[in-house]
Amino acid sequence: MAIIQGVTEWLPISSSGHLVIAQKHIGLSLPVFVDVVLHVGSLLVVLMVFRREVFKILRAVVYLDFKSDEGKLALYVIIGTIPTGVIGFIFKDLFESFFDNLLVVGVAFIITGSFLFISKRAKDQNKPLNHLNAILVGTAQGFALIPGISRSGVTITTALLRKVDKQTAFTYSFLLLIPAVLGATLFTAVEATNLIIADIDYVSMLLGLAATIVIGYVFLKLLLKIVLKERLHFFAYYCWAIGFIVVLTQIPALS
Repeated sequence: MAIIQGVTEWLPISSSGHLVIAQKHIGLSLPVFVDVVLHVGSLLVVLMVFRREVFKILRAVVYLDFKSDEGKLALYVIIGTIPTGVIGFIFKDLFESFFDNLLVVGVAFIITGSFLFISKRAKDQNKPLNHLNAILVGTAQGFALIPGISRSGVTITTALLRKVDKQTAFTYSFLLLIPAVLGATLFTAVEATNLIIADIDYVSMLLGLAATIVIGYVFLKLLLKIVLKERLHFFAYYCWAIGFIVVLTQIPALS
């Protein structure tokens, strides 16, 4: 599960969708604690890769310097987080029900593939972030709570279609992940009644955390190269393939 998380969290192919498929086929139901650990690993990867940006943003916030580039970026992260939180709050129960529905996961993969495919239409990305772009990217991240919808795929593509600079689109997408993961992890930890389970193998958890961090770091760097070379749409074919396969396997269950 850690390897799947480490690879698919960063490539635009939906980590949640892959984890749902893997657990269904293995017959495995992971404790909430494991989910929290995997997300903490992903958060640590983002903080490692974007440590300079995060430090500059925090410094701008501390000094209330919202006129600098870092201060503006901090505001855009806050603005983008709002629609994500609203969507997550309103559709929480619906989205959680999708984790038990492989048909929905398959359809979501197909939607992700279609979204990635149109990313190749994005040209002349030379515009900075603005309030509207932040809202649209944050909204895309909110719907990426659906398993099978790639968070990195839809957020980066949304920014690119708004003609935001490729490097900025990539950076903003993952800075926006930080408050989202923090909020979701804290909410899960507070809400869960079985967060700490006595029989959990904590050595395995630490190994899983390490695997998530190491593999995630490598693939996040890889994604940057893919975005800068405008190859994001290549992953559309993979998402379509896995989506149609999952949907076809679920058709007999509907009859």
